[in-house]
Amino acid sequence: MWIVRLALRRPYTFAVFALLLMILGPVSILNTPVDIFPDINIPVISIIWQYQGLSAQDMADRIVTPTERTLTITVDNIEHIESQSLVGVAVEKIFFQPHVDVPTAFAEVTASSQTQLRFLPPGTTPPLIITYTASSVPILQIGLSGQGLSEEQLFDYGTNFIRTQLITVPGAAIPYPYGGKQRQVQVDLNLRALQSKGLSPSDVVNAISAQNLILPSGTMKLGKFEYQLETNSAPTTIQGLNNLPIKQVNGSIVYVHDVAHVRDGFPPQTNILRVDGQRSALMTIRKIGNTSTLDIIKGIRRMLPFIAQTLPPQFRMTPLSDQSIFVRGAIGGVVREGLIAGCLTAIMILVFLGSWRSTVIIAVSIPLSILVSLILLGLLGETINIMTLGGLALAVGILVDDATVEIENINRNLEEGKEIEQAILDGAAQIAIPAFVSTISICIVFVPMFFLGGVARYLFVPLAEAVVFAMLASYFLSRTVVPTMAKFLLQEHDPEKVMARLRSRNPLIRAQLLFERKFEQLRSFYHGLLALAIKHSTVFLLLFVAFTVGSFFLLYPWLGQDFFPTVDAGQFRIHVRAHTGTRIEETASLCDAVDRAIRREIPKSELVTVVDNIGIPYSSLNLSYSNTGVVGPADADITVSLTRKHRPTDQYVQALRAKLPREFPGVTFYALPVDMVTEILNFGLPAPIDVQVIGQNLMANRELANRLLEEISYVPGTADLRIQQPFNNPRLSVNVDRSRAQDIGFTQRDVAGSLLVASSGSFQTSPTFWLDPKSGVSYTVSTMSPQYSFDSLSDLRNIPITPPAASAGTSSSASSYDSMLPPSTAAVNAPPQTTGVTNPPSMSGKPIQILGNVAKITRGAELATVNHYNIAP
Repeated sequence: MWIVRLALRRPYTFAVFALLLMILGPVSILNTPVDIFPDINIPVISIIWQYQGLSAQDMADRIVTPTERTLTITVDNIEHIESQSLVGVAVEKIFFQPHVDVPTAFAEVTASSQTQLRFLPPGTTPPLIITYTASSVPILQIGLSGQGLSEEQLFDYGTNFIRTQLITVPGAAIPYPYGGKQRQVQVDLNLRALQSKGLSPSDVVNAISAQNLILPSGTMKLGKFEYQLETNSAPTTIQGLNNLPIKQVNGSIVYVHDVAHVRDGFPPQTNILRVDGQRSALMTIRKIGNTSTLDIIKGIRRMLPFIAQTLPPQFRMTPLSDQSIFVRGAIGGVVREGLIAGCLTAIMILVFLGSWRSTVIIAVSIPLSILVSLILLGLLGETINIMTLGGLALAVGILVDDATVEIENINRNLEEGKEIEQAILDGAAQIAIPAFVSTISICIVFVPMFFLGGVARYLFVPLAEAVVFAMLASYFLSRTVVPTMAKFLLQEHDPEKVMARLRSRNPLIRAQLLFERKFEQLRSFYHGLLALAIKHSTVFLLLFVAFTVGSFFLLYPWLGQDFFPTVDAGQFRIHVRAHTGTRIEETASLCDAVDRAIRREIPKSELVTVVDNIGIPYSSLNLSYSNTGVVGPADADITVSLTRKHRPTDQYVQALRAKLPREFPGVTFYALPVDMVTEILNFGLPAPIDVQVIGQNLMANRELANRLLEEISYVPGTADLRIQQPFNNPRLSVNVDRSRAQDIGFTQRDVAGSLLVASSGSFQTSPTFWLDPKSGVSYTVSTMSPQYSFDSLSDLRNIPITPPAASAGTSSSASSYDSMLPPSTAAVNAPPQTTGVTNPPSMSGKPIQILGNVAKITRGAELATVNHYNIAP
């Protein structure tokens, strides 16, 4: 009661307090981030390893497993570790306990990974370490295209010029572009020319590394000046690299252009991006931290015109998959429903109370309570999202109680003839305890949400906070602002005015009097019905229990259960997986046919764009963020965007699920999450339900997974069932006869080095760079045999090998070696002879050797990906 008396004695103080809330509320709303969901802050640190050409099994056994074991020793508060190893790349995801100190964990992971480098295969690139949460999802895509621009230019502009400027937008994380071609200085080896000169691929790599140097030269003082010394250690043109000398053979110098061709090109393409069938590149903007999704997209769009001024006129940057539209729609829908609820509540109050003055008082207290809740949520670091707004919309109907009960009780005291202040004091005192108990009881209902765990905690705790803060604010305002407004707006009871109202001819007043009479009749009927139920309580209870039980059985077969309602974002994504190991060119052709099938199913009037993302992304950073399950060039993601007015997206997905497998037998299809809601709730997984089979015996895991897949397929409602890890990636095994190689002066390192350079490139083990003086960008220099000239087993066997030193031991002819092989093996592995070249002398004067002389090649299959969960495969 003391606070009510204070409010009546100091009315202007609380009037100013209400005005202050009306000012601070909008300011807090403007400064609070807006998003679709609360920040799901489950800390994850990702370690990304890259070793080009290394098999998935070797990546897992030689890099991932030792690192995981070390992490469990040196890093604290680990909840579990997951990893995925592909050919040449591995991604380890470390999930931490809630409320871990992320900077400390990041430092521990970094220190452990850097120390581990000493125990990993030589040439292992230091890992890329990033941290993110479930809320780090794509919010915008930018398509890069341009008439007359090559795919190398699209990728180069996106990586080195657009990305570096967009990253300055707060809260934006921008991995490397998808699609396009990586610009790279390619040294295309001519294997036949190498044989004729007695050289191997390793000789070219060593020559470029020795001739393309980045070394300072110091200074020299001459007379009064000090001169800066500079050498031409690094060629400034591509032609300069072509003219680098390799070695002297028979008195003449062999240059790079004699055995190879250096060009400004690109490595073999592993990722193709097409927008409506046109080759393009795609940049994905991801959200990190607590920054508003709307602010990030607004900042990106604001910068695009300025960036365009620095690019060629024909270059186009087209925003795609703008999630701000979805966020605004979701937030706007909740706000609209909340406003409708508030307006309907005000109308009902006006109808039942029959006083616009009382309605104004109640209508003012509701938004003030909501503003207080939003202010407190902003101070706690929460965002404005569908969960907090949903909580406030839920609270609108409850917030009416405190003010309505108090105003109605004040009016009752006024009708008893009391003065205004006395009526306010008595009315507030009479309901103080019941209103307090009611408010606390409602708040207690939401307390269990604070004991939830996992994703549910991050989603529902902000909703509970929004309701609780609004309810407590409503009770406080009913003790302060409501009595203050009642003092100025309500009037003392006047019997003459009541009689005049009853005799009034005003249609509105007469309509209200009619409503009151009808409502009183309804109350009388309800009173009689309640008396009858109490009189026959046993029969009533039996009928009530029967009705309740019957309703439960009536709804149960048709009422499903889910964690969150299904969202129709006007997009869907289908993953296409051909036979493991299919070339990316063949996968692209398959996607052409699938695109045509999709366009036949969806009317042209409802289709906006079809985006094909084929193969594995160039950057392992993209792979860490990806949740589509891509494991190689046989995989592709087809994203379809629909117009605003379209049939339910799920109908199209269901139709394509039935149609595509029949039209393309042997190809696997499954739908993927594409909207923000599903991607966040799936937390980086390509499906809402993920079953992991964990054990040390990989083949036994596979057998159990196959049995589980078969049993789960009988569960009604399941779709897109598959085993994520392929076990049939095609492989050619090069088995070197170490004794034979040693006999002719080679080691396993010599053979493996020449094979690596010829088939995969030299950059992984011998990194070299070339600086483009025009753009100021450094590009990698990679020496390898062009894939178009290296496409048969004969080409593989004819890779030349040279010994590392002049006295590398004795040699013997290939024919004598073949005679030691079994007849069938000798026939398969007989080293083919190249035209005009028959084992020419090497630099040491000994015959040049080829891979087929010391190794046997067999076909087989291997794992396309190796997954670990807490180290178990």
